[in-house]
Amino acid sequence: MIRNTNPISPAAIERFNELVKDASRIAIVCHMTPDGDALGSSLCLWHTLLAMGRDVVVVTPDAFPADLAFLPGADRVVIASYGPSQAEAVLHGADLIFCLDFNEPARIDRLAPVLMKAKAPRIMIDHHLNPQENFCDTVISVPESSSTCLLLYRVLEMAGLDCHIGSFAAECCIAGMMTDTGNFSYNANDPEIYRVLSRLMQRGVDKDKLSKRLFDTSTERRLRIMGYAQYKKMLLIKEYKCAVITLSESELKEFGYKKGDTEGLVNRPLSIPEVIWSVYLRESEEGYVKVSMRSKDSFSVRDICADYFGGGGHINAAGGEVHGSLADAFEQLLSIMPKCKSMLPADSCDK
Repeated sequence: MIRNTNPISPAAIERFNELVKDASRIAIVCHMTPDGDALGSSLCLWHTLLAMGRDVVVVTPDAFPADLAFLPGADRVVIASYGPSQAEAVLHGADLIFCLDFNEPARIDRLAPVLMKAKAPRIMIDHHLNPQENFCDTVISVPESSSTCLLLYRVLEMAGLDCHIGSFAAECCIAGMMTDTGNFSYNANDPEIYRVLSRLMQRGVDKDKLSKRLFDTSTERRLRIMGYAQYKKMLLIKEYKCAVITLSESELKEFGYKKGDTEGLVNRPLSIPEVIWSVYLRESEEGYVKVSMRSKDSFSVRDICADYFGGGGHINAAGGEVHGSLADAFEQLLSIMPKCKSMLPADSCDK
């Protein structure tokens, strides 16, 4: 097994090339509730491998948000929750499997047993901390990368395969880079991002048009639920420099909520200068509460999510879950706030 951390090693690229060269049927899997980086990296690789003449299929554990359906190739994705037998057939029939934007089987939920029983070698390309041991045969893990899409481009470039990246693949790759940095507004100071962005735009991608589709296009339903959440459900806890937004399942149903409608909501309170970290608690139909956190500067919501909510992520963007009621999740959050106060920047704390 080859395990790789930043910088990307020649040995990992050599193994990547060997496996791709020998594979004819390839499956690409990303994490459940796919975001722009997960779907974008999967579709970028899908288009690239298609251009190389490979038989390749993208499988997602569940549906992706409707506002990502415009990405080229999204209509060809096999969604396991809709067609479990088809997803199983794809994975068991593959002679190479890519695991993109996740680093442990738990992140693909009920698809995990199917993936782990598949005989094909697995290549992980991911930017989350602490990839699970003995999960993938080849691991390319660079937590310093702002997105898996950025990392994927670098892998393809080092492998000499970037010549197969056409306009569709480039658009999907840029979409993931954009969404995992809030349109390059956070975690985006690495000059490498803009070098890669420039190379991808040379494939004919209209970045401004893509940005409008991702960040400035909405439905009436989405506008109403976002407005309601900020006006009625945002609580500022000034002592801990924190904003908390909660939405119950009944409130979501009242607005006709669809997956992706509250994407970016957790970022909104960070525009308040006094708010250092923002928390969004959403009650799900599955009986648990989804926890999303964002923060400024060096305040690590990744540590909070990992230590108290069974999750993880990045310093300024992380998430987790609470298996209980919305009230339980809120009380759990309140209980840890005193422990988190010491993490606040010294000049932001109340004197």
